[in-house]
Amino acid sequence: MNLVEFKQSLQEAFPPENLNVYLKALWHDGKGNWKKAHDLVDGLPGTDAARVHAYLHRVEGDEWNANYWYRRAGEEMPAYSQEQEWEVLVDRFL
Repeated sequence: MNLVEFKQSLQEAFPPENLNVYLKALWHDGKGNWKKAHDLVDGLPGTDAARVHAYLHRVEGDEWNANYWYRRAGEEMPAYSQEQEWEVLVDRFL
């Protein structure tokens, strides 16, 4: 699967099978279901979970909390748009 196919899958009612938890979270966010996306990564250990968590709090508009999670991921909030960040993350986890 590539980014184009992942984006096309957003037309479906359910995420494609065999996605890792990070891609499932990004898929639900892409469908506009922030809560489901957040629930999938909330409480997971590791920098990958922290990175997706950071992005989700950025989308939520909670910049303070987002920056906390970016630091936990060892990264900084990107200077580009949330839409670009979503694509970068999807590419990273595909």
